Formats: sequence, structure tokens, C-alpha cells
Amino acid sequence: MKNRIKQIENNIKKTQKENKNNQNVKLIAVTKTQTLEKIKEAIQSGIKIIGENKIQEAEEKFEKLNQRVEKHFIGHLQRNKTKKAVRLFDVIQTADSQKIIKNINKEAQKIEKKQKIMLQVNVGRDEKKYGFLLEDLNELELKEYKNIEIIGVMTIPPQNKTEQELGDIFKRTKKIQEKIKKNIKTCKETSMGMSGDYMLAIKEGATYIRIGTNLFGKRK
Repeated sequence: MKNRIKQIENNIKKTQKENKNNQNVKLIAVTKTQTLEKIKEAIQSGIKIIGENKIQEAEEKFEKLNQRVEKHFIGHLQRNKTKKAVRLFDVIQTADSQKIIKNINKEAQKIEKKQKIMLQVNVGRDEKKYGFLLEDLNELELKEYKNIEIIGVMTIPPQNKTEQELGDIFKRTKKIQEKIKKNIKTCKETSMGMSGDYMLAIKEGATYIRIGTNLFGKRK
């Protein structure tokens, strides 16, 4: 595990050096379907952020996880799971509609929490993916919510794209983050890139990369 983390960190540094990019790139270990033992091993090996896709699975794991680690929700959030998500996660990366953001704000208000979120954008306009379409994003409206803090933008690109198409999606995602930051100063992060394309994502300005396979191996 330590070697795998080291390899990813070396790739991050190499990509940054090649592209004269000195942004702080943070590694999220995608721990969905991984055992508690593997997650603990990852944390002991230096992982500081974990990403979970399902609320129920996360809840069961977090009850038994006694190590300090930052927890990000990176799966599709259903409205009826918002209450639990707000209680379980430091960051909800997949705030993909005004309705869900309103709900997150309401649940955070109840427990006097300022919930960190990221706006999920559907830059590739993939019908199978969730996320804001560019024309539906109204950051001025989003500023009205007092119990959320928008820390950035995330995207999950469509599958089977060429490197050039992927690069274009990442580039456009970064531009959206920079545009929103003009109105919402806390919107500094860009979460994009997974095991197969994280170096390309870093080249285009990713500050969070979400890695599962390259850390834990292929899921059985």
C-alpha cells in the first residue's frame, strides 16, 4: 500500500513539474466495497482523505473506524439520505441540483453545522451522469444558503472518451470553478480524475483526485 501511494505521489509531482503547476493536489482514497482492514491500512500508510459512494455502507464502516480521517461523499446523493450524509461527511462532493443543496442546507441548519460541499457539474452533458448543466448554475442564488460552504467543483466524465475529449472536459471544469470563484471566494477546489486519467486531470488543474483501483487493486 505504501508503495502504491508513493507511486501516485511521484506521478503527481512529475505531472506538476512538467506542467509548471504548483497547486496542492490532494489524494482521495476511494474506499467503496473495501474492507475495514484495507481502509485502516490505507490510513496507516498515509491516506488522509477517504471517499465513499453509499451512505449505508459508509455508516456501517464509520461506526467502527476509529482513526482520524477526512470523509468525502462522492456518490449520488438521494434526498432521503441527506440527513445522514450531513452527519457523516466532512465534504459532500456531489451536490448536483438546487433541490439537493437546499436540502443539505436545511439538514445542516438543524445540527448547527456549516456543511462543506462541491458542485457536481455535468460538463460532458452525459445523460447517464448527474450534475448541473452549465446553464442551470446560478452561483448568486447559491450564496443565499447560510449553512453550506461551497469549496469547489467536481465532475465525473462520460466513459469511452479519447484523451483529447477528456482533457477538454477537465479544462472546461476548471474554467467553471474559476468563474464561480469570482462570486464565491471559497470555491477553490476542482475534484476530477480517477485511476485511469488522474495525471491528465492534474495537468488541467485538478486539486482533488479520486483513486480506487491504483490503490486497492481491481474490485472483485
